[in-house]
Amino acid sequence: MWPPREHVKGSQTWETLDTPPELHFLKLKRSQLKVRFCTNESQKSRGDLVGLLRHMGFDISEGEVTAPAPATCLILKERGLRPHLLIHDGIRSEFAQIDTSNPNCVVIADAGESFSYQNMNKAFQVLMELDNPVLISLGKGRYYKETSGLMLDVGAYTKALEYACGIKAEVVGKPAPGYFQSALQEMGVESHEAIMIGDDIVGDVGGAQRCGMRALQVRTGKFRPSDEHHPEVKADGYVDNLAEAVDLLLQYAHQ
Repeated sequence: MWPPREHVKGSQTWETLDTPPELHFLKLKRSQLKVRFCTNESQKSRGDLVGLLRHMGFDISEGEVTAPAPATCLILKERGLRPHLLIHDGIRSEFAQIDTSNPNCVVIADAGESFSYQNMNKAFQVLMELDNPVLISLGKGRYYKETSGLMLDVGAYTKALEYACGIKAEVVGKPAPGYFQSALQEMGVESHEAIMIGDDIVGDVGGAQRCGMRALQVRTGKFRPSDEHHPEVKADGYVDNLAEAVDLLLQYAHQ
């Protein structure tokens, strides 16, 4: 597994590669290894994300991508929840079949510029009016990287609502172990048979390890040197770029 979100959104995660990343993805797909994109992307629908990846040269289908918005919709339907949506317009289509009248929960995602005081306060008011408030967060990332620099992610805003309302959010996305487990089930593999490749020490590495997987951290994108001395999470290995990670996986797969 690896996360495409930061690459699609303009990160320089692939800046050190001599060959295009889609070729490394193709190398994995042509091997006997199963591959899945596991993303916290919540500004683009899964269809739009896959379309962009295809435009970049990736041979990929929606069935090979685990994304939080479709997973959240399943939860809402199963539990009869009607959300107040604090989300980006780019994923609103994912919730087109969800009843949002008379909300009995709040769904928060990376809303970008829609994270205004007015919108945050409205979500707060909805939660405070409920006897049993439910807050569902699409991922809980702290920040991500774009070409213009580091950007606050949904986790910061989720924490604000948790604090103000005295509740704990349910996370659908990384680093929640259940999110990784759902991806593993869709792939038909056990956690000890899988490895995560990512640049986020908490969301990618820590989340995968809590699910029983091993994880490689890539020293690009949002990676920071201090990650290698994180007080709680230590990757099973470090690689300088995606090419090195793919070569390492293929080397062990052929043994």
